[in-house]
Amino acid sequence: MEALQGSCFCGAVAYEVEGLGPVGHCHCKTCQKTHSAAFATTARASRAGFRWTKGADVVAGIESTPGKTRHFCPKCGTHMMAEWHDQDAVIVRVGSLDSPLPSKPVVHIWTSQKADFFDFEDGLPRLPEAFPKPA
Repeated sequence: MEALQGSCFCGAVAYEVEGLGPVGHCHCKTCQKTHSAAFATTARASRAGFRWTKGADVVAGIESTPGKTRHFCPKCGTHMMAEWHDQDAVIVRVGSLDSPLPSKPVVHIWTSQKADFFDFEDGLPRLPEAFPKPA
C-alpha cells in the first residue's frame, strides 16, 4: 500500500499516511467551528501509519474536546489531523491530502449537530453521533 501525501496550504507542514480507513463527513459543532464549514471530511488511520514529513517542530495543537487534540499549521491555519489521546488511531482531515483520495465518503456522522443550512442529498448513511471508538 502506497503512502498518501498531505500538507497545509502554505507548505510549512507536510505528512504522509498509510492505511486510511473509510471516509466520512463529520457534522459535529467543533468541526464546524474549526473548519469554518458545515462539516469536515475525515478518515481514520493507525497512529503508526501517520508521520509528519515536514514542519513537525512547528505543528500547533489545541485540545478541542477533553482528550482530543487537533493539529494544524500555525502559519496558515490548515487542520491536518486530530487524535484522541487514548486511541491508537488518528483522524486525518482528507481535504489536506495532496494525493488523490482512494475512495469516496461513505457516511455522515454527528448528524444530530448538523448546520441548519445544510441538507442531505447524497443518500449516504447518517449516524446521529460518531462511529464507536475502536478498542
